[in-house]
Amino acid sequence: MTKIVKIIALTIGGFILLVVIGGVIFVKISPEFGGKHTLIDVERYSKSTNFKKGQFENLSSTNMDMSFGETMETLADFIKGTQNAKPDFELPVEKVDSLNWEQNDSTNRLVWFGHSSFLIKLDGKNILIDPMMGKVAAPHPWLGVDRYSTELPIEIEKLPKIDAVLISHDHYDHLDYGSIRLLKDKVNQFMVPLGVGAHLKEWGIEDHRIQEFDWWQKTTYEHIGLVFTPSRHFSGRGLTDRFSTLWGSWVITGETKNLYFSGDGGFGDHFKEIGEKFGPFDFAMMECGQYNENWADIHMMPEETVQASLDVNTKVSMPIHWGAFTLSMHSWTDPVERFTAKSKELNLAYFVPKIGEEILLGTLKSKSGVWWKN
Repeated sequence: MTKIVKIIALTIGGFILLVVIGGVIFVKISPEFGGKHTLIDVERYSKSTNFKKGQFENLSSTNMDMSFGETMETLADFIKGTQNAKPDFELPVEKVDSLNWEQNDSTNRLVWFGHSSFLIKLDGKNILIDPMMGKVAAPHPWLGVDRYSTELPIEIEKLPKIDAVLISHDHYDHLDYGSIRLLKDKVNQFMVPLGVGAHLKEWGIEDHRIQEFDWWQKTTYEHIGLVFTPSRHFSGRGLTDRFSTLWGSWVITGETKNLYFSGDGGFGDHFKEIGEKFGPFDFAMMECGQYNENWADIHMMPEETVQASLDVNTKVSMPIHWGAFTLSMHSWTDPVERFTAKSKELNLAYFVPKIGEEILLGTLKSKSGVWWKN
């Protein structure tokens, strides 16, 4: 009997060892994890007031620790699953005609790809934000869940020439290796947070097409004003690189339209400061999804998203970071239902388009369609 137990123990131990070795090899050789930072890079980051003791920090105290009990409870909830965690019907996705998109060059508009990805036409320039077009928001298909919709509004190969790609941070649901590899030859400039350039260079993008930004840093691209502004979040693509790159939000200003993209993050005073410095905004794309009480400092609850929209001083707000992936334990419609209810209560104008629906910036108004209902 003892011999059998030893054989079983050795078999289990050997299997665990193989899994660990395989995991280490995968992390070492997989391009998904991005690039490494040189000593010169770290010296450059150290000039930022947001880089302290070898890592980037939030403006306000941000708790990301969970007790052992909370961790076990969260793990149990993930295993148990959530009712209505994903759509039980095929989501309506409107298709985008790339030729028509280019011919209507003077119409300021946006298209949502679900989650936090947008294609924007502003003053004749094409801008992509957080282009996560892949099927799974993870370094390997086995490690994530599939995108809700089987189709995109427009496939990457059919996208028009892109003037600028804006990245908010390096998490897999915002910076996708596969998407960047397919996009890279049709993009003029990549605008990214400090440190994220290392990933892009590892993936074959030349230095001269990458611009890195610290918080509050401004630039002008072909008469489009861009400001990289704070958010309350974190970064990292591996097990040991948390806080190694910066995270944030974007202010995008054209000749007549002023836009705000929140990126990911918890509620904080930075929204009011951004609104005071760069508002009012005609349209704001505001994080609203993948939240939980155990990580409330790094992802807003829908009611906080509404308040953040008011603080940032936007005329119209759109809830984003939902509608594509299940990355938390709330139902997939919880974000939009709570957001719209609170918006009505506080008289916030909002817009909830279908995936792929053109958002015309000249005619924005509150929209109450419930396409997320079967």
